[in-house]
Amino acid sequence: MRLLLLVPFVGLLWVPFYNFEVPELFGFPFFYWYQFAWVPICSILIWLVYRSRRPDETP
Repeated sequence: MRLLLLVPFVGLLWVPFYNFEVPELFGFPFFYWYQFAWVPICSILIWLVYRSRRPDETP
């Protein structure tokens, strides 16, 4: 499950994935709304990894 935390790194640190202006969403170029979309995605991934820990693991 901890490998899920690598997904945001690949999605956000590899710039050729999102270095475009089109398509636009509500007037925002793709470059910006793609990054904004990762905020809730990262939160959900972190929550999933947190919930998958065993109770005896230290935080």
